[in-house]
Amino acid sequence: MLAASLYLLGTFLRPFTLPLQVPILTSTDWAGYSVATDFNSPKQLVTGVSGSWTVPQVIASQNDTFSAAWIGIGGQLDQTLIQTGTEHDSINGTAEYSAWYELLPDFSIDINMTISPGDKITASIELLNSATNEWTIDIADTTNGQRFQQNVQYNSPRLSAEWIVERPTIGQDVGTLANFGSVTFTAASATIQGNTGSITNFSYVQIIMQDRLNRQLVTVSSLSADGSSFTVTYLSIVSSAQNQFSESSSSNIATSPENGLIISSHPSSRKPTSCAHRYN
Repeated sequence: MLAASLYLLGTFLRPFTLPLQVPILTSTDWAGYSVATDFNSPKQLVTGVSGSWTVPQVIASQNDTFSAAWIGIGGQLDQTLIQTGTEHDSINGTAEYSAWYELLPDFSIDINMTISPGDKITASIELLNSATNEWTIDIADTTNGQRFQQNVQYNSPRLSAEWIVERPTIGQDVGTLANFGSVTFTAASATIQGNTGSITNFSYVQIIMQDRLNRQLVTVSSLSADGSSFTVTYLSIVSSAQNQFSESSSSNIATSPENGLIISSHPSSRKPTSCAHRYN
C-alpha cells in the first residue's frame, strides 16, 4: 500500500512578473498560489490555511494519469509540508477519486470518504498549540455530508501556505498529469501572525506548472477581486507531449539569483493504495 521510499521532487523554479508585479514561479509539479510573510525573508508565523474546491471530472485515458488538489502549510520555502486534499486519477482506463492527508516525510494517509466528481470540498489546517506542535486537519465533502477531522503533532517551520493542483511523482518519475478539466479554489484564506485574510492580504506568488522542457501544462488564472478564488485549467494540447519522455525526480534546493529567494524542492505528495496515489 505504501511506496517503499519517499522521493523529493527537484522542482526548477524561475521567477518573472506579470503586470501589477505579481511574482510567478514555474514548477514541474505544482500550480496555484502560495503566501508568506515575505518571500525574501519569511518568518515562522503561518498558523492556518483553508479553502474550498469542486472535485473535477477526470477524462479516462489509456495511460495512467494523475492529479491532486490540496491546501497545505510548508513545502514552498522548506522541505516540510502538512497538507490535505483530493486525488483524481485515471488508472487502467478508469477514473478514481479519493481524499487524503499527509505529513511529510511520512506517506500520505487515505481518508475513508466517498469522493465523486462534482462534490464540493472544504478543508482547513490550523495550529492548535505552538508549544506542542499540535495541528488540526479538517476536510469535508459538503455534497454527501462526510467529514474527517484529526489532531496531529507536526513540527513545521510555518513559513508558507498553499492552494495547489499537483501532478504526483510515481516512483522516481513525475507522473503524467490527468486531464482534470479545471479546478476552482474558492474561500482561500490563511492566518499569518494572528491575522486571517485572503491571498492578496499577504505576500504571495503564483505558481505555473511546466514540464522539464518548459512546456506549460496548465493555466492559472488571476485572483478574484477579493483575492480568495482562482482557477487552474488543464492544457489539453500537451497531453500527447507528456507521454513522450520520462521526468526523473531528484532532491535539490534552488536559489534564485534574481531576487535572492531560496526555494525548496517541492515534495511529491502521493502514493498508491491499490492503484490510486503513488507507484514504485
